[in-house]
Amino acid sequence: MSPIIQKLVQGFNDFRNRYFSERQSLYTRLVKEGQKPKIAIIACADSRVDPAIVLQVEPGDIFSIRNVANLVPPYEEDDDKAYHGTSAAVEFAVTQLGVDHVVVFGHAYCAGIQSMIDGQEGAPQKDRFVHLWTSIAAKAYTRAQAEKPGAKGEDLARCCEKHAVLVSLENLRTFPFIKDRLEAGTLEIHGWYLDIAKGELSSYDAESKTFQPLKSL
Repeated sequence: MSPIIQKLVQGFNDFRNRYFSERQSLYTRLVKEGQKPKIAIIACADSRVDPAIVLQVEPGDIFSIRNVANLVPPYEEDDDKAYHGTSAAVEFAVTQLGVDHVVVFGHAYCAGIQSMIDGQEGAPQKDRFVHLWTSIAAKAYTRAQAEKPGAKGEDLARCCEKHAVLVSLENLRTFPFIKDRLEAGTLEIHGWYLDIAKGELSSYDAESKTFQPLKSL
C-alpha cells in the first residue's frame, strides 16, 4: 500500500476511533431521520478550501456542492441525454432538501478562474473540459477589466474571482425553482469569498456592491 493511501486509511481509523465514537448518536439520528441541512454551499474542488473544514461544521449541517471554480451554470432545458451535475445538485438541495440558504463560496488563488482568464486572453488550452466549464465565468473577466482597466496578474485574478461569484449568483436566479422561492421569501442566496492566504472571509453586500468582512456576532 502506498504511503498516501496508508495515510487515508489511518485517517479513517482515527475518525472512527475518535470523532465517530464521540458522535455516534448524531450519525444514528442522521441515518434514521435523513439529512436536513438548512444551507447548501457551492464551493470549489480545490483541496485547500473544503467548506466543512473552513467553516467547522458538523455532519448534516451543510449540503456541499463542489466543482472547478465554484461555478453555477445558467439554467438550461435540453434533451434528456445531457448531464448537469451542478444543476442537479442545486435542484436537489432546493426542491428536495428544502434548504433555506444557498452560498456561492469563492476563494483566492483559484486555478479554475485562472484557466478562464488564460482562455479569455487567448492562451493555448491544454485541457479538454476545464476551459469550457470555466468559460461560464467569462463575464467576470469583462467586468473585472471594466472595473480595473489594465489590471494584470494577481490583481486581475483576485478581481475576476470575486466577479465570478456574482456571475454564479446571477445564474442561480435563472433557475425557476430558485426564482420562485426568492420571490416567496423562503430562500436566500449569498456570495462569499475566502482569502486563503490571509484567512479572511467576506460576503457580497448588494447595497455597497463590495465584499465586506464576515465576523461573528
